[in-house]
Amino acid sequence: MDLSITSEVRGGATVVHVGGEIDVYTAPVLREHLDEHISSGRTDLVVDLGGVTFMASTGLGVLVGRLKLVRAANGTIRLVCSNDRILSVFSITGLDKVFQIFPSVDDALAATASTA
Repeated sequence: MDLSITSEVRGGATVVHVGGEIDVYTAPVLREHLDEHISSGRTDLVVDLGGVTFMASTGLGVLVGRLKLVRAANGTIRLVCSNDRILSVFSITGLDKVFQIFPSVDDALAATASTA
């Protein structure tokens, strides 16, 4: 399984760093990790996809599902991605209109602070 996930709290946000491939085998691991944060009340999430080399539709499904959960709790998920290959997946599916996508964690956190 080629997936790494680490988390840190920065300010009021939880930053989840994801690396590797998000596919049918690894997407459930990402879902469980995000669900742990959400169920413990951390609903201001920044998901850093900077280390992601491949994103399948199952990964998109996980992110959309978690976005619905955090929005129901008045939270948000901001994505960090500068990889053109991964960005094109969001663009092709129209999810770049659903998610706020930033080039860096600092940019995403600045947006989090300005909307809080």
